[in-house]
Amino acid sequence: MSNKTFMCILRSETGGCEQPTPSEMEVMYAQYQAWQDKFSDNILDMGNKLGDSGSVIRQDSVSDGPFIELKEVVGGYMTLTAANLDEAIVVIKASPMVSNAGVSVEIREISTP
Repeated sequence: MSNKTFMCILRSETGGCEQPTPSEMEVMYAQYQAWQDKFSDNILDMGNKLGDSGSVIRQDSVSDGPFIELKEVVGGYMTLTAANLDEAIVVIKASPMVSNAGVSVEIREISTP
């Protein structure tokens, strides 16, 4: 049985956050590197941070987005491969991303025909 592909959507609460110090950034980088090394067979694409501006397109309109009154914003994405959702959860729970208060990762299987 082949592995499935999952989209991981990084969400964070809106509002300001403190910028990490250079030494905190080094520690954070080391944690991410260790996580990426451990799960290199699962991580297909680390994705990227999403920009602040965008648009929402509907059949009859185009509006600016994301919208101001959001309680959380989608800040980035990545794709994983795993045997099932439970394995994908293990990979994300081990990541430094979810150790930050106010951050969550939504995992969705990418359906293929």
